[in-house]
Amino acid sequence: MHYVAPSREVLAETLLAAGHDAPTLCEGWLTRDLAAHLYLREHNPAMGLGLIPKLAGFTERLVRETAERAASPAGYEALVDRFRAGPPALSPMRVGAVDRSANLIEYFVHTEDVRRATTRWAPRALDEDYADALWEELLKRAALLYRGADLGIVLVRPGGPRHVAKRAPVSVAIIGDPGELLLHAHGRRQQALVTFEGQPDAVALLETADVGP
Repeated sequence: MHYVAPSREVLAETLLAAGHDAPTLCEGWLTRDLAAHLYLREHNPAMGLGLIPKLAGFTERLVRETAERAASPAGYEALVDRFRAGPPALSPMRVGAVDRSANLIEYFVHTEDVRRATTRWAPRALDEDYADALWEELLKRAALLYRGADLGIVLVRPGGPRHVAKRAPVSVAIIGDPGELLLHAHGRRQQALVTFEGQPDAVALLETADVGP
């Protein structure tokens, strides 16, 4: 099953339920900033310039200006609805494989960025096929996400497979469901429901390592 479309819908509904000025786990961003980012990355090719460090300020300004125009409930709802409608007709994100690679993880993580920024939340019960799809996408980029950790990383699903994301003389196993492993790998350490196996000093090193995109 192609899970990106329903994931987009869940993210849009989560954003609308939270409102335009709710906190998120994205540092410095309220929900309207996150909605602006999500919309612009699919509709404004200039957002790609943010990958160049010297031009990051330009894309940050685009997000800020778009978010400012969504600073009212009506403006925010309109922005989220534009995101919900999907990318333009000629966007490469209309291609299934590109859409999955670019958005499956993006939408899951950002949904949790809104849900888990509150004081009371509970993990979602994910369909097994959806969890498998998240796991598959995580394995493709795990080595990149943990490149800043100066130790080996093994990802473990409880009662399921293990994946060596990075090899080193000393390793830490990170254990959790696929969605929780994804959140940890994207730097949401305090909110990810995972456990660790390894030497205490290695686990402590992981907790301070630069993890994420």
